[in-house]
Amino acid sequence: MSTGLYSSYNQWRFTPFLELNMGDDFTARVEAIDASTFNEELPPLPIDVNRTDLLQYYVDVKLLDSGVGEKLRVKAGRQTLLYGSQHLVSPLAWANTFRNFEGVKLYYTSDAWNIDGFATRPVNGTSGNINRPLSYDTPDQSRTFSGVYSTYKNAPNGVLDFYWLWLDEVDDSPTLIDGDRHTFGSRYAGAIPINAECGDLWMTLGWDYEGAIQTGSDVVGTAPARDVLAGFVSTRTGLTFNTMPWTPTLDGVFFWGSGDSDPDDGTINTVSTLFPLGHAYWGQIDNLDGQNLLDYSVQLTVNPSKKLSCQAQWHWFDKDKREDAIWNVAGAPFGGIVATESRHIGTELDLVATYKVNSNLTLQGGYFWFFYGDAVTENPNPQVADRGNAESYYFFANWQF
Repeated sequence: MSTGLYSSYNQWRFTPFLELNMGDDFTARVEAIDASTFNEELPPLPIDVNRTDLLQYYVDVKLLDSGVGEKLRVKAGRQTLLYGSQHLVSPLAWANTFRNFEGVKLYYTSDAWNIDGFATRPVNGTSGNINRPLSYDTPDQSRTFSGVYSTYKNAPNGVLDFYWLWLDEVDDSPTLIDGDRHTFGSRYAGAIPINAECGDLWMTLGWDYEGAIQTGSDVVGTAPARDVLAGFVSTRTGLTFNTMPWTPTLDGVFFWGSGDSDPDDGTINTVSTLFPLGHAYWGQIDNLDGQNLLDYSVQLTVNPSKKLSCQAQWHWFDKDKREDAIWNVAGAPFGGIVATESRHIGTELDLVATYKVNSNLTLQGGYFWFFYGDAVTENPNPQVADRGNAESYYFFANWQF
């Protein structure tokens, strides 16, 4: 959340790599990272700095090939993970440092299915490990992240995902949701063209629906371990008007992440979003995580030219349960786990423009406003309540070669 202070800063990120390929049978990749933040007024975050380190190093070997489209491969070493909508598993490419893991992934592909099984440990500070911005990153030996993620590619007009994810933390953190948590979920995403009477494409209906439940046992703050029963639902339904100038797309988005109405009972009902790309979903100013959250959003995207895309997002945020905390983008309680009379966290307006100069260079700028609601301004902690509304703007250039 905003600290009530002004801060400006500059960042750069350089990720050179070497890759060796032997046809489709073997790949070896080594990718370095040098990410820096400078001219800042406030201390940098774990997602801001990782100097002279290794982002990825792995080997990818084909184990089996049926000859009719079915393959089985293994990928071992340091790597990034990305699954589905990235609500739960993302490399967090928006951050200056990415998010990486070290371990092994066995994955099967066919014309109908993609099935991955993996067992890893988080590596850098962005993944929740000890932050080592100026020294070599090593895997977190107290935490394992494993699972199976499958995608059925022949679902009607789209894809259907099924997954099980397991996060096991031995050393409990006093500020984060952690412990031994299992996530079982599914997702259905796709699109249908809608033709005019003459048969030409008129509109496209798109959707992305996802839900999951969580079980296990976890720790919040300094409380003893408790059973878990939590979950989330995410929906996006949009229309693209293909025949209109600028090809506008209008999306309606809803997200529910469960909260806990009684922090003192024997069950934790606050969902954990694991390793998400929160920037894409819960407001681009990056104030919030999906825990104990209701997000109602309307989003409009237009394309004035083939190279230029512009998007506006409006969000209304509420607590799911007023007795639970507001959870910040790092997954920590903002202002403590305290009850508030109001559940309204605030509203947010985001404006983003992206210009693709050529296949190598992309430019992007954004301006965001967050207007705090009574759940923030009535918090008993004056450092939370006594603050002005937040705003943020940025510009970046991405050059790939």
